[in-house]
Amino acid sequence: MATRKPKTVPYRRKREQKTVYSKRLKLLLPRKERLVVRLTNQKVIAQVVQFTTAGDKVLLGVDSSALKKLGWNYSLKNTSAVYLTGLLFGKEALKKGHSEMIFDTGLKSPLHKGKLFAFLKGVVDAGVEIPHGNDEIFPGEERIRGAHVKEYAELLKKEKSAYEERFTKYLKNKTEPEKIEKVFDEVKEKINNQ
Repeated sequence: MATRKPKTVPYRRKREQKTVYSKRLKLLLPRKERLVVRLTNQKVIAQVVQFTTAGDKVLLGVDSSALKKLGWNYSLKNTSAVYLTGLLFGKEALKKGHSEMIFDTGLKSPLHKGKLFAFLKGVVDAGVEIPHGNDEIFPGEERIRGAHVKEYAELLKKEKSAYEERFTKYLKNKTEPEKIEKVFDEVKEKINNQ
């Protein structure tokens, strides 16, 4: 006769490493809507998600490809684009009546002054209330505006081959990396005036 205890099989989403149930429970206990942010290889996706017994319900969704309509032709996943997506998302959320949420990053652990916190800064700047501690976690204003890209482009411009190799996609889209700050300010103004 076998005397061992039968093996306990974990939930499917836990086995597939898609959900950490202890973290999910902490996010669901306050019974507030969640701001779910996912960074993909191409863009940033943000959603307002509400828990229901039948399953999570998406109330609002915005991704960084919406920035193209506002004149943003640079990368859709860099720090500047992530901030602008957060600002756009915050404005849309306020229009739909979502003024208070909890930040949900999923399996990712957000890095101090990283892209996820740049997104959060955009949402907070739009006027949405999200508990986040202090403002030291946010990237600096110069980094958000893309000053580091501009400086790097100006440095590489002296070596034409290195410049063209590093900024191939920008040049293919007929955008100049040196003008990223100017375009950032224009798009930010368009979002604020919506």
